[in-house]
Amino acid sequence: MKSGIFTISLDFELLWGIFDKVGARYKPEYFSNTRKIIPNMLELFGSNGISVTWATVGMLFAENEEEWKFYSPAYLPSYRDKKLSAYEWAKLNGIRPEVHFAPELIGQILATPFQELGSHTYAHYYTLMRGQSPEQFRQDLRATQKIAEDKFGLRMKSLVFPRNHINELYLGICLEEGYDYVRGNPKNWFWQETQHESFEKKLFRSADCFFEVGEKSSFGIDEIREFDNEPLILPASRILRPLNPLNPPFNSVRLRRIFREMELAAKHNEVYHLWWHPHNFGNAPDQSMKELGQLIQHFQKLREQYGMESLSMAGMGEKAKSRLLTV
Repeated sequence: MKSGIFTISLDFELLWGIFDKVGARYKPEYFSNTRKIIPNMLELFGSNGISVTWATVGMLFAENEEEWKFYSPAYLPSYRDKKLSAYEWAKLNGIRPEVHFAPELIGQILATPFQELGSHTYAHYYTLMRGQSPEQFRQDLRATQKIAEDKFGLRMKSLVFPRNHINELYLGICLEEGYDYVRGNPKNWFWQETQHESFEKKLFRSADCFFEVGEKSSFGIDEIREFDNEPLILPASRILRPLNPLNPPFNSVRLRRIFREMELAAKHNEVYHLWWHPHNFGNAPDQSMKELGQLIQHFQKLREQYGMESLSMAGMGEKAKSRLLTV
């Protein structure tokens, strides 16, 4: 029997996700808030039966700088723009464990029911930036699987490309290195080719959080297609934009939009794939957690009323594969 699916994937990065945007000018409390709030998020997910994929930057697995260097590949990304390289940033600014390493949080993720640990590459790798190569990307993926296997005894199956830079020429490498599932971008035009940003794209993406300016965000699981020598692409539906503590109307309108989309997916037995970064909660942790509670409460209503189920990326992918086998 078909039912709607609610999937959450989180891009777990700490400073590795924004180093090239903020340089050394970051707020330490932003990430200390993030570290404090993740156990609360896990408690909320685990106690409510919410499956979540934590797409984690591989560098976060390291205990210290020595371990970080040990697992880093010998063949580093040779971006033309050196400021895009996590290695170059660390060389110039140094390593700070509180914003660069989090093995204890990864252990908590693995110890919490219904959670999947996925990959966000080892070094927040940008596959569409000039200068890097397929072999460098392969070495990055291998470093991620190696540190996960050595420290936690697992091989990851799900991958999220940093900045949603999906290089279709690299999909075969993902599958060869153990990734069966990759998060895709929402299908609207303003989410395509994210390496080429424009004011128009940003404007439409922002507006779409509040109003229906694009196509509907949910999709049927039978829309997921399988191609030879590639992982399954699992489209995203929407990003949960960071809460603005100074603008309550902004917060409520964007949340109501998500609630409506979730209900539409539940009614029509479709998939709704929501994503965000845990550090998005760093500026307003208490209010953000309150919103997350409301989101989960809304899902519980849809679960009771329509039989909507919560699945990780791997769970959604396995269900899609089983349907493909019966076609």
